[in-house]
Amino acid sequence: MSDSSSVADADRIAATVFGIRLRAPQRRALTPLMAGRDTLAVLPTGSGKSAIYQVAGLVLGGLTVVISPLIALQRDQMRTLAERRRPGHASVRTAILNSSLHREDRRAALAALDSGQLDFLLLGPEQLHNPETHRRLIDSPARVGLFVVDEAHLISQWGHDFRPEYLRIPEAVAPLGPPRQLALTATAAPPVQADITRALRMERPAVVVTGFDRPNLSLAVRATRQHLPEAQAVDDRVVEVAIAHETPALVYALTHERCESLADRLRQAAFTAAAYHAGLPTAQRAKVQDRFLGGALDVVVATSAFGMGIDKADVRTVVHAGVPGSLDEYYQEIGRAGATDSRPTRFSYTTHAPSASPACWRPAPNSGQPTSTLSSTFWTARPSRSRSTISLVPPDYHARRSSACSPSWAKSAS
Repeated sequence: MSDSSSVADADRIAATVFGIRLRAPQRRALTPLMAGRDTLAVLPTGSGKSAIYQVAGLVLGGLTVVISPLIALQRDQMRTLAERRRPGHASVRTAILNSSLHREDRRAALAALDSGQLDFLLLGPEQLHNPETHRRLIDSPARVGLFVVDEAHLISQWGHDFRPEYLRIPEAVAPLGPPRQLALTATAAPPVQADITRALRMERPAVVVTGFDRPNLSLAVRATRQHLPEAQAVDDRVVEVAIAHETPALVYALTHERCESLADRLRQAAFTAAAYHAGLPTAQRAKVQDRFLGGALDVVVATSAFGMGIDKADVRTVVHAGVPGSLDEYYQEIGRAGATDSRPTRFSYTTHAPSASPACWRPAPNSGQPTSTLSSTFWTARPSRSRSTISLVPPDYHARRSSACSPSWAKSAS
């Protein structure tokens, strides 16, 4: 298949199966991939990264294996694919493998894999290294035409300690062909890009990086009431922001306890609200996700994992009830507002510090970088809204909370 005909096929599949017209950044990522090159694509939240692997997988044929870090994200992506129909009305065949599956569901997924009757298989890196799963992938009559790592920045962020299976992906991929590889993320500075391509052992990788500007996002600063205790002042401001702006809304909190207490506070303010965090049973997390995606919840109060990859077009407000762990996390999380419907949005930064100056990120010790704070560097982006928020940050800076700063970040779509 030639490069030009492959891109033409991608356009056709995008239109007939997904009902979309490929955007320029998506085409930039698909072009080298269709030509046979391993590809890393760094595209902003809301730019349609998932559509890149979905379209490519159907064009290339065979089985597309997708490494997806969270059960919630796997379920969301499978839901999207299961709604699609090929020309001729054949459904797109999709399965997930993870620890939340009942025994019968796991058997059904493995049977579909054994029969070669799958287009997409979504699983975490731990499942990829499961001996039974890996053996059946190798033995499947469907060749693996495309291997995808979604949220690929986690290779660098989690692979070195929290989830070392990310760094062992190449040894599991090699017996599968190896297939061509696609890595997708919204946040990866040049050192992280190099880490991803090196860790995946990509051959002659094409690295496609598009702009980070989200024109529908704008920034502002607010302060909490200084005469109140910090926790109460921040909670009050979170509720006020939720009341003042539209729902559905996401509120990010740093701990399980804060998620529960803020959800309760929002319910007292007449919102239908629920907490979402790793301390909840799997079935309860799935129920919260389904209710939120289905429009039955006004607000979800969650730890950072919830919003990753959630494809909900009408999220109108995102509030941070604590400092995000890094600028990359911050950028990912505010991007949940207006991610796919592009409605105009507003951002407000709420701080409990005596000064309204958002001095919350500090340079790494002995980094040799100027002593100005990361937040000062970041806020220079305000006149151009969200433009280049990631590229403004030197690669050896890290997020550090200042003792004088206890902020709540709020991002709202209006």
